[in-house]
Amino acid sequence: MRIGVLALQGAVREHIQQIQSLGCEAIEVKSLNDLSGLNGLVLPGGESTTMRKLLDRYQLLNPIRTLAQLGIPMFGTCAGLILLAKEIVGKDEAHLKLMDVVIERNSFGRQVDSFEVKISADQIGDAIPAVFIRAPHIVSVGPDVEILAQYDGRIVLAKEGQYLGCSFHPELTTDTRLMEYFINMAKEFHPYTLAKSNSI
Repeated sequence: MRIGVLALQGAVREHIQQIQSLGCEAIEVKSLNDLSGLNGLVLPGGESTTMRKLLDRYQLLNPIRTLAQLGIPMFGTCAGLILLAKEIVGKDEAHLKLMDVVIERNSFGRQVDSFEVKISADQIGDAIPAVFIRAPHIVSVGPDVEILAQYDGRIVLAKEGQYLGCSFHPELTTDTRLMEYFINMAKEFHPYTLAKSNSI
């Protein structure tokens, strides 16, 4: 299993460590070549505006969209969820526009308002530690999106086909159940052929 982590900015190291602790190979994705042969791709937390600028600078936005068309599973945490979303409240233009959700940024307060709670998630388990840091939330979902968890009346974890998105930072805890869930999604995906990858 080869799981990529977009490594332009944000909580890259923590995701890498969780993936490796579960017996998978973790690939830091910094260039087009790093996207080859992946079973899944993690879009980590960080600062979504900065991450978008770097995606444009390193010409990775459209190649990641191409991977999505090939069916590769993708997991967005916090800012990564913002990158996945088809629509962002207050912004004219979204980023990857892959997951059929509407996102509101910074809906749980500023950096100083960061907190940790326990949530229950359908298909995953109870008492999952969730660290919220300038976190977004999912305002609304499309018809094919499964809502897996809510906190304080707001959607914080959802799945749509090959896409998994959460508002919080599971990588900042020792609980690996959410990453295990994503890896199980990725196990169902067969890496695209060299011929396909050359089309990225």
